[in-house]
Amino acid sequence: MLTLRSEKESKLIEKMKAFVFPGQGAQFVGMGKDLYDNNQMAHDLFEKANEILGFRITDLMFEGTEEDLRQTKVTQPAIFLHSVILAKTLGEEFQPDMVAGHSLGEFSALVAAGALSFEEGLKLVCARAMAMQKACEITPSTMAAVLNLPNEKVEEICATIDDVVAPANYNCPGQVVISGTVTGIDAACPALLEAGAKRALKLKVGGAFHSPLMQPAQDELAAAIEKAEFSTPVCPVYQNVDAKPHTDPAEIKANLISQLTAPVRWTQSVQAMVADGLTEVVELGPGAVLQGLVRKIDSSVAVSGKQ
Repeated sequence: MLTLRSEKESKLIEKMKAFVFPGQGAQFVGMGKDLYDNNQMAHDLFEKANEILGFRITDLMFEGTEEDLRQTKVTQPAIFLHSVILAKTLGEEFQPDMVAGHSLGEFSALVAAGALSFEEGLKLVCARAMAMQKACEITPSTMAAVLNLPNEKVEEICATIDDVVAPANYNCPGQVVISGTVTGIDAACPALLEAGAKRALKLKVGGAFHSPLMQPAQDELAAAIEKAEFSTPVCPVYQNVDAKPHTDPAEIKANLISQLTAPVRWTQSVQAMVADGLTEVVELGPGAVLQGLVRKIDSSVAVSGKQ
């Protein structure tokens, strides 16, 4: 006798694939050039982006200097374009059961999954970059990577510092990035080492991303996100702020607004995807950072990447 399996049971037996999208820091000179040169659809989308942006970002991506690419107003759209255009050129190969992106990569994930149009996504990413740049100029701030200390201990120590310091990225077990004022980070690092951290290294960034210091940027970006048109994505998007799957456009919008001042819960997002049946991850875009993090979070997941 044939028994009908529930959809959930079928999914658990099948392999489930997530496409994931990197954030700032993955950029490199020459990124996206192969796509531009060898794929007509990619070429047209890159040219469309040049028009929308009002400058030839492709020149900076393909032939600029590392210094050019490090400017936030270039970095963020460059990584977004590389990831999104790559997803669009995959055609039938892009069949996600779930998607997620790290920080900026969440915008790439939303466009790839059809929750936002290419144009709206690019405009929001530019608005985000400009708003973040402005917020960075208000208060001298930075970030630091903390290794081999439990999340709870990092949170506890950040709370004792008499300045703005907060966990910004939960990247993988034993790797948390904290964010805050320069004085706050300078006070937190020795305290974290004393508590048993293997390392507490200041990063070369001129801003406290994903901390309360990004509130001015969040306020500015909120208006742009509110105006943008969101649709139901083709699959659940596991969002940074709560590490849960979302398909409702209103929820996606609200989470995206909160994202700039909230930590990126990457460890928790990958764990949630695994609990929901994830067996394979494909990273789309520059670098291979997320592949490495996924391996450390759950070694049973098959990982690969496309650039």
